[in-house]
Amino acid sequence: MTANQIRQAFLDFFRSKEHMIVPSAPMVVKNDPTLMFTNAGMNQFKDIFLGNEPAKYPRVADTQKCLRVSGKHNDLEEVGHDTYHHTMFEMLGNWSFGDYFKKEAIDWAWEFLVDVCGLDRDRIYATVFEGSPEENVPFDQEAWEEWAKFLPASHILKGNKKDNFWEMGDTGPCGPCSEIHFDLRDEAERAKVDGASLVNQSDPQVIEIWNLVFMQFNRKATGLLEPLPAKSVDTGMGFERLCMVIQGVKSNYDTDVFQPLLKKIAELSSHPLTGSTAQPQLVAMRVIADHLRTICFSIADGQLPSNVKAGYVIRRILRRAVRYGYTYLGLREPFMVRLVPTLIEQMGEQFAELRANRELMEKVIYEEENSFLKTLETGISLLDKIMVSAKVISGKDAFVLYDTFGFPIDLTELIARENGVTVDLEEFTKELEIQKNRSRNAAAVENDDWVELMPITRSEFIGYDCTECEVKIARYRRTKTKTKTQYQLVFDQTPFYGNSGGQVGDVGFIESVNERIEIVDTLKENNLTVHITDSLPENPQASFRAVVDREKRAASAANHTATHLLHKAMRDILGTHVEQKGSLVTPEYLRFDFSHFQKVTPQEIREIERAVNRAIRANALCDENRACTMEQAQEIGAMMLFGEKYGEAVRVIRFGDSVELCGGIHCTATGDIGLFKITSEGSSSAGVRRIEAITAAAAEQSVYNYEDAIAEINMITGSPKTVEAVRRAVTERSELEKELEALRQSRDNEIVKKLREAGAEIIVERLDLPVESVKYIAFELKKSAKAVVIGSNYGGKPTLSVGLSDDAVKGGLSAGNIVREAAKLMQGGGGGQAHFATAGGKNPDGLSAAVAAAESIVRN
Repeated sequence: MTANQIRQAFLDFFRSKEHMIVPSAPMVVKNDPTLMFTNAGMNQFKDIFLGNEPAKYPRVADTQKCLRVSGKHNDLEEVGHDTYHHTMFEMLGNWSFGDYFKKEAIDWAWEFLVDVCGLDRDRIYATVFEGSPEENVPFDQEAWEEWAKFLPASHILKGNKKDNFWEMGDTGPCGPCSEIHFDLRDEAERAKVDGASLVNQSDPQVIEIWNLVFMQFNRKATGLLEPLPAKSVDTGMGFERLCMVIQGVKSNYDTDVFQPLLKKIAELSSHPLTGSTAQPQLVAMRVIADHLRTICFSIADGQLPSNVKAGYVIRRILRRAVRYGYTYLGLREPFMVRLVPTLIEQMGEQFAELRANRELMEKVIYEEENSFLKTLETGISLLDKIMVSAKVISGKDAFVLYDTFGFPIDLTELIARENGVTVDLEEFTKELEIQKNRSRNAAAVENDDWVELMPITRSEFIGYDCTECEVKIARYRRTKTKTKTQYQLVFDQTPFYGNSGGQVGDVGFIESVNERIEIVDTLKENNLTVHITDSLPENPQASFRAVVDREKRAASAANHTATHLLHKAMRDILGTHVEQKGSLVTPEYLRFDFSHFQKVTPQEIREIERAVNRAIRANALCDENRACTMEQAQEIGAMMLFGEKYGEAVRVIRFGDSVELCGGIHCTATGDIGLFKITSEGSSSAGVRRIEAITAAAAEQSVYNYEDAIAEINMITGSPKTVEAVRRAVTERSELEKELEALRQSRDNEIVKKLREAGAEIIVERLDLPVESVKYIAFELKKSAKAVVIGSNYGGKPTLSVGLSDDAVKGGLSAGNIVREAAKLMQGGGGGQAHFATAGGKNPDGLSAAVAAAESIVRN
C-alpha cells in the first residue's frame, strides 16, 4: 500500500464505523495563547473535552498535521539522526465523545491493523495501565481482557503512570491509555531477544504506532480524580510510522512519504542515497526533507518566517535546513524552493492548501533562502576560525557573529555542538543587553527646559496654502547630544511641514533685519511643529520671516503625490491585496512598502510605471477636502492605512481615481510630477515588498545618466549598436573562459597523472594553484592514495588542504581536525569534512611547517 492508500484506508475504515471524517485543523494555532502550533490530534477538540462546547458529532476521525519543535513536545534534535522522529508529522485519530469506549476502541484498532493493513499479529504488543493505588486508580482490567481476545498474555504488558496514564494538563480530563507497539526486527533478532523486553525502551525497531486514550477522570485543582459523567476516547497513530510498518522498511525515511523528496535532494546535490545512515550527507538529506514539510505547511496555514514568536520558529527551521544543505551537501544556491513541487505532488491531494499556496510558498522560501545564504558563508568561516583553539565560544564572539554578520545564535549553538564545542550563552545575553543600552545612550538627547516667550497651545500649520509667512518664536530650548548642540524653536504659526506620515520635514530659513537662521529639519512633537536649528537667534523675541525651501518642498510634493498614484496603480495591476505597509517621502526619492508575497516582475514594474506616467500626463488637479468625516471618506472609497489613528475630521486627497486619507504635502496637479521611474524593487520582510522610485528632476537626470552610459559603451566598443556589441563581448569572454578552463583541467590532470605514477600512499606536495584546482587534484589523488597533503601560496595567500581515503577516515583520521591543528603554524584556521578540509593562514612563511605538521599527523 502506498502512503496515500494507507491514509485513505484509515479514513474509509472509520467512516464505515459511523465516524464523521473532519478536515485537519491548521498546524498554526491562532486562537490559543497556550499553544503556537498544533502538536497532537486532540488539540482541535480540546474545548469539547474541557466542556466548553458541545460535540457536533459523537464519533469523529481525521488525519491531523502536527508540529513538535518547542516546549514539552520537541523532537527537533532527533530529526534525521533516528528513524522515526519528525518536526511535522501526521497523526491519524478517532474520537468518541461520550459514545463508545474501551471495547470498541480496542476491537477496531485490532481490526484495522490486522484485517485491513495485514500486520503480523505475532509482532504486535499492547500496554495497559498497571494502576495507581495512591490515587485509587485500579489496574485497567477492562483493557487487559479486551486485548486478551487477540493477543497472548506475553504480548500484553503493564505500563506505569508515565507511559500509560494520559493527562491534558495539571487539571482537566485524563485517563489510562493503551499503547500499541510493533516489532520490526528480523526473525533472527527476534529469536535472540524477546520483543516484550524492548517495549518503551527507545529501541528504533520496537516502536509505538498507536495510542488509545480512555478519558474517564477529571483532575481537580486539588489533585484529586473524579469520574467523568461521559467517558471519551482519544486516539493518535503516527502516520509515518504506520507507513514504515506496513511497507516493511526499517525507517520512516525509507517509505514513500519521504523517498520522493529524498531522491530529489539527492539529484540536486549529486549525493547518493546509499551508505551508512549515520553519514552526515544522509542525515542532512533527512533533515531537509523533514524541515521542508514543516515550512510549507506553516506558510500554507498563514505563518510566514519572521523574527518573532511562531514566525521565528519557522525561520529557525528553514535556516537549519539550509545550513545542513550548505555544509554537508555543498548546496550554495537556493534549493529548498526546488523541492516544493515534489511535496505538492505527494500531499497536495489530501491537503489542498498546499496546491492553493504553491506560489506563495515558493516565493517566501526562495527569499528566505537567498537572504540567509549570503550570511551563511561568512558566519561559518568565522565560526570555524573561532573553534580552532576554543572549546567554549565566548559570548562576545557569538555576539559579534550575531550583531555584525547576522548569524543567528541558535545556529551558532548547533554548529558548535556538532564540533564538540559549547557557547557561553550567559555572556552572550549580557553583550546583547550592553548593546541595547549603548544604543539607548547614543540616541539620548539632553534637553534644557523650554523658554516660553509667548503662551500658545498649538502652532498653526498654514503650509498647505503658502511657503512663507511672518512668525514669532513662542518657545525654544537647547538640546545636546555627544556630538552636537542644537536648538528647537516653536512658532506661533508656520509654513514648515513637520516630519509625519512618512514625509520628511521641510527645511529652509527664518530671517530678521539683522540675521538669517537655517532650519535644518522640522518635526512634529506633542501637537507642536518643532523647527531644528544649529544656532539660536540673537534676539529670539524679534519678528521673523519664515521661508520654506521651495525647490525641496516641490520635490517632496512630487514624490508624495507619485506615492498615491503608485499605490493605486499597484492595486489595479497586482491586486487589491496590495496595501501600504510603510513609506518614506523625501525630496530625493520615495520608498513604498506594500503587502505582496512575490517579487514584482520586470514586466509588472514596466506596467506600473506606464500606469503612473499616464496618470501624470492626465494632469488631474488635486481635489482636497480638509474637513471630511470618516463616514464620508468611507463612502467615497478613500484608502485608509491600517493601524493609523484618525480624528473625527480627516483630510482626503483625490487625484483622479486615486483617493486617500493623507495629511502630507502634494502637487497642485499630477502634471507637476513630470516623470516617474522605479529604481528598485525588493523584499523588506516576509510578505512585504519595497519599491523605491524617483520623479521630476531626479527622474530626468536618471535618463541622462542612462544615455551617457550607453554613449560611453558605444565609444568603448566602437559600435553604435550597444546591445549587439555587449552581447558579442560577453560571448567572446565566455568562449575564452571555456578555453581557459579546458587548459586548467588539462594542466590539473597532468599533475594528477605525474603524482599518481609515483605510487606513494601518502602524497605531500607544494602546488601554488587556485583553490579549485587544489581541491580537484586532492580528490583525484585520494582515490588511489591513502592521504594527500597540499600546500599552496597562490596569490600570496597560504592554504593547506588535506584529503583522506575512506580507509584513512575509518581508521580514525579527520581532515578537518588535521588542518585545524596544522594551520596554527601559519597563523590560520579552517575546517571541513572528515574526507577533505582546507585551512587558510596569515603567515606564508609558516606554510612549509604547516604542511610538515599535517604530514606528520597523517603518518603517525
